[in-house]
Amino acid sequence: MQLGIFYALLAYVIWGLLPLYIKSLHGVAPLEILLHRMVWSLVFLGAILLWRRHFGWLREVAGNPRLILGFAASAALLCANWFLYIWAVSADRVVDASLGYFINPLFSVLLGVLFLHERLRPGQWLSIAIAAGGVVWLTVSAGQLPWIALALAASFGGYGLLRKTGALGALEGLSLETLLLFPIAATALGVIVFTGQDTFRSAAPGTQVLLLLAGPITAVPLLFFAAGARRIPLSLLGLLQYTGPTLQLLLGIGLWHEPFPAQKQLGYALIWVSLLIYALEGVWVSRRNSLKSIRATNEA
Repeated sequence: MQLGIFYALLAYVIWGLLPLYIKSLHGVAPLEILLHRMVWSLVFLGAILLWRRHFGWLREVAGNPRLILGFAASAALLCANWFLYIWAVSADRVVDASLGYFINPLFSVLLGVLFLHERLRPGQWLSIAIAAGGVVWLTVSAGQLPWIALALAASFGGYGLLRKTGALGALEGLSLETLLLFPIAATALGVIVFTGQDTFRSAAPGTQVLLLLAGPITAVPLLFFAAGARRIPLSLLGLLQYTGPTLQLLLGIGLWHEPFPAQKQLGYALIWVSLLIYALEGVWVSRRNSLKSIRATNEA
């Protein structure tokens, strides 16, 4: 349990501090950062697969076009999520991006209702209603939808839905997704380099190293997350996941002094209340089910 908490928390902390990495690549276009992330992720994951001699699953994938199509869709959503997040951080919209990952769990719950026919408890409906009220308030007060947050939540929520119904584990699934993205990313990166539009060759050595590290920076937290998720209850994992957007919000406000007026604070407060209700309701239901299981075992 303690090891699982450590792995999961480490994954969320890395994701929460990711804006520091993106900000350190000042001067590199978001698209070029994305392409490096896609290319070097496959290189890093390929090295892990080679070290573990774990390639047998590729034979199963090759004979399953439907599975490939499903992971092509999840790869497209992941790519869109990555690009939007990189752009938002580069455009000094870290606070707006953090909102996307605050509301993502509730968005995923709605997707489960719509596509997996999952049933929600009254407390979950209440939390979703309060979060929706927060989004409406942010829209009215700002005069426009918080589109960055909604797009990030929608793309990552859709990605999670596809991965939930996919037949591959974390390492294999991410490897397949990056394998499918690699030809496009490598070609685009080659065109940028060939036409002299890249910044990699003219960048400082430190920036070049950071771009090469895009692979492990992408893959390592996902692997930590997978290791943690296998060791701790889902309810606890759900509570820990707010570490990431909380760190992002604190970085946006405290380090980069992004505007966070009272109107926006109220909208965020409503969403935080909805998340608190959602988390506490989940813990209560989990404990109630555990007590029922213990009683049933004792009676047997």
